[in-house]
Amino acid sequence: MPPLRLTELSIYPIKSARGISLASAQVTEHGLQYDRRWMLVDENGAFLTQRKIPRMALITVELAPDLLVVRAPGINDLGLPLQPQPSSTVRVKIWDDTVEALSTGEDAGGWFTNYLGLPCNLVYMPDTAHRTVKPKYGDNRVSFADAFPFLLISEESLGDLNNRLENPVPMNRFRPNLIVSGCRPYEEDEWHEIRIGSITFRLVKPCARCTIPGVDQVTGVQGKEPIRTLATYRSRDGKVLFGQNVVHEGTGVLSAGDHVEVVTRR
Repeated sequence: MPPLRLTELSIYPIKSARGISLASAQVTEHGLQYDRRWMLVDENGAFLTQRKIPRMALITVELAPDLLVVRAPGINDLGLPLQPQPSSTVRVKIWDDTVEALSTGEDAGGWFTNYLGLPCNLVYMPDTAHRTVKPKYGDNRVSFADAFPFLLISEESLGDLNNRLENPVPMNRFRPNLIVSGCRPYEEDEWHEIRIGSITFRLVKPCARCTIPGVDQVTGVQGKEPIRTLATYRSRDGKVLFGQNVVHEGTGVLSAGDHVEVVTRR
């Protein structure tokens, strides 16, 4: 068995838009820097995702100096400052949480409204916003991710799933932040605490999957796989499980190729 390593880092600056693979990333209180700090909301301030709007997968982002460059088919690029200036605040709803966010303005909102064909606004989570994981998992801060700062999946687990699928799927269907290799398929289910560099991570629960892994991230088309196959062997209490939700202690830099140490197991 090769050594256990961090093979890839991914961030999703705009919640439910396409992600970015990074060679290295800064770990902040909220998770990886820039991960899910922006979010689309409807006229009532409720969050929007690929669950209901699969074509959000066609919105791509790129980190440029001082800017987040946003692209979508058939529309001019949009540039967003990586450090937005203070502006009007808006109360937004994500699952059971209500958060004070910053509006990114009418131009940005109009860009997304034009592309998606429905009224929406793009908001940004400032450092002053306070959102945490559920108390039973700790007091970690979290951005606009569904519930946790990190999602971890091993390449071996994806490989096992793909061996069962007629048409293999890429890792981006599952939107993880930390991708590791050098273990048995689903061995991450057994880990309780791992260390990468100076940062300790606790794997607190399996990730219950929604319909988003069924969205092809290249075409924006929704399908039944891989959830249908996963449900045949990765179900518990009516939930389909794949990957591990993770919280962390400490900040620093992670890089692809970093050694992963399993500190404790369940």
